Amino acid sequence: MKCATIEREEYVSRVLSLYLGLAETPVRSSRLDRRLAEELYERQIEIEEVEAAMILASARRLLRSHDAPRLGPIRSLHYFLPVIDEVRSVPVSAEYIEYLRGKLAVFEEGRRSLYKA
Repeated sequence: MKCATIEREEYVSRVLSLYLGLAETPVRSSRLDRRLAEELYERQIEIEEVEAAMILASARRLLRSHDAPRLGPIRSLHYFLPVIDEVRSVPVSAEYIEYLRGKLAVFEEGRRSLYKA
């Protein structure tokens, strides 16, 4: 969905919803997160680019080696800015994003089953 065909409030809402739906992000967005989402809209960054960057960054964090030190939680939407810039300069295929989305879903399912046990 292009920025030109989506209203500002819907765009901001979708970006914040994507952000809050990720593992290791806050339960609630801050006013700074909202402001950044509005800035992304103003910069006409496609929602698909934002989503791809979030999935890519999450996969890099969560699918690291088990030996790697544990990373702290993500505290701000600003965390994703460098990856958004990366995705804009070197686009990632939709197929790869779907692949990562599947890997993250399997990871989350495995994590949920650990907490149930």
